[in-house]
Amino acid sequence: MKKIFLLLVVSLGLYGCGPYSKSAVKVGAPGTVAPPAPLAYRIAIGDKMNIKLFYNPDLNQEVTVQPDGNISLLLVHEVHVVGLTSEELRKLLSKDYGKYLQQPELSVVVNDTAGNRIFVGGEVAKPTMEELTTPTTVVQAVTMAGGFLPTARLDEVIVVRLGANNKPFQFAVNAKKAMKGEDLSQDIYLQPYDMVLVPRSNVADVDLWVQQYITGTIGAVGSNLLMFYYLKQ
Repeated sequence: MKKIFLLLVVSLGLYGCGPYSKSAVKVGAPGTVAPPAPLAYRIAIGDKMNIKLFYNPDLNQEVTVQPDGNISLLLVHEVHVVGLTSEELRKLLSKDYGKYLQQPELSVVVNDTAGNRIFVGGEVAKPTMEELTTPTTVVQAVTMAGGFLPTARLDEVIVVRLGANNKPFQFAVNAKKAMKGEDLSQDIYLQPYDMVLVPRSNVADVDLWVQQYITGTIGAVGSNLLMFYYLKQ
């Protein structure tokens, strides 16, 4: 059922609808508060990278991470890379190439990233996908999406996040208190792949919303994100 919920959340083109969640955990629970310091980047679908072998330049390649999470390399063929850091991938490839080469020395350089993204939808002016290049809070993300609509419910903005074992979970933040300066801790920092959903004030049940709008249009961005979650299962 979690995948069904994700189908709904990433439908950023659905204006004028949204839940308030009865099952959301409270801000401050494990996994809900991220430090502003950048997290180690983990390779994602669509990333482009250079693999260079210092003593075997004929094996150098520029590759793109495929939808199945793999890259195709000379000699070692298919390698699953989604979720790894560049250093973890370097060590993995050193072992793989080591089956054919003596003491392979190589580097992994990610040139174009597709993974450090956040998604903002629901009752905002311009549902959007943004690169998470600097520490960004929920309210800042909504601002980048054009701000709250008058119909938005500010006291329970939903965030969907990958938790332990890469399983998605949801929690709610009170953007109203944060914006009034009453509780700035509610304006938490976002992590890569977070989805911020601003609900409409007059919709009472997220499960009902799922049933009503599961057949809604999912754009290419949503489809790519769903593929990432699917690979994480």
